[in-house]
Amino acid sequence: MSAKTLAAADQVSQKPDTKRPRKFNLAAELVRLPLYLWAAVVLIPFWWMIIAAFKTVPELMQNPPTFYPKDPSLDSFYDPSLGDKDSVPGVFQRWEEVAGGFFRFAANTFGITVVVTVLSLLIASLAAYMLTKTQAPGRRVVFVVIISSMMIPWQVSLIPNYLLTSDLGMTDSYLGYIIPGLAKSFVVFFLVQYLRSIPDDLVHAARVDGASEWRIWWQIVLPLLRPALAAMAIFVALGEWNNFLWPLIIIRTDELFNLPVALSNLNNTIVSSPGSMGVAMAASMLATLPTVVFFFLFQKHFIKGIALSGIKA
Repeated sequence: MSAKTLAAADQVSQKPDTKRPRKFNLAAELVRLPLYLWAAVVLIPFWWMIIAAFKTVPELMQNPPTFYPKDPSLDSFYDPSLGDKDSVPGVFQRWEEVAGGFFRFAANTFGITVVVTVLSLLIASLAAYMLTKTQAPGRRVVFVVIISSMMIPWQVSLIPNYLLTSDLGMTDSYLGYIIPGLAKSFVVFFLVQYLRSIPDDLVHAARVDGASEWRIWWQIVLPLLRPALAAMAIFVALGEWNNFLWPLIIIRTDELFNLPVALSNLNNTIVSSPGSMGVAMAASMLATLPTVVFFFLFQKHFIKGIALSGIKA
């Protein structure tokens, strides 16, 4: 593949920055006022989660409740006075039967999320390249099947997926987490729309230079797909991080639990021990923090990918 072809691909992937300084417009801000109010309503549960994580057990039981911790405490994370009358085991003191406890569940969730996100995006990008930039026979039929699968509720496939996973011996294992999660119809659909905005001349030029299809996909298509892949990475990663029902069905060993399943088991203790609500809020805050950080790190790519996916060549 010639340097001229690669340079052309770089020029397509680099868009000029046309941002202008935003001027304050009172009328526009008044129109957005309902959105600000709605955002406040959405953020209230997060605020309650944060303050509950730093409240003491007596303050958690107080009626009426307080909307800020009067005496902030880290006992919900680790209680050094465990064994006293009003103390409950903190997040890092729970699950003693599991090596690593909370950190083991966090490591399971992080590892599965990274593997599924990376592999599913690579597979989807390869499928999108085949459907848009090649003359593969039956590609239109395949695309229609992929679109049709998006119309079927995912709950319908739970029993067939479980039976197939069980027949393959992948239940109660990491493979049972990963393999069924690699097929992402919406990601393929999104990348197909994005690739249609990329000139076919780049691919034709690479073929003329003697590049194989694998090399074109790796060196031409993937770099051009970076904004769209970043946008889809947010959806896929958040979905896998919060995946609850499927792991609940296939996992039986405590050491293989992810955070949502572990937190669900922790929430069940609130009925018998109301003081554990602070521990549940602390665990929820720790589980939520990585997703918030991830979103803000990729926010610009997310917006760019969504905007450019509607541009047609």
